[in-house]
Amino acid sequence: MQLEDWLSIAAILVSIALVSIILLQVKGEGVGGLQSGSFVRTRRGLEKNLFQLTIAMSGLWLLIAALAVYIR
Repeated sequence: MQLEDWLSIAAILVSIALVSIILLQVKGEGVGGLQSGSFVRTRRGLEKNLFQLTIAMSGLWLLIAALAVYIR
């Protein structure tokens, strides 16, 4: 297998993980969250870790995609 194949596999795995992490972040506010005005809530605990992991995984995916384009 060549490097291009490994990058394709890595991009697929990272994208599956990224979609899974995003789906874990579903908020249960519904329409009631729209009526509260300018309510600001901070992220804590697991929600904060999932948010930071989402940013890291998206950066990793962008790096893999850029590398794959550069190599081809």
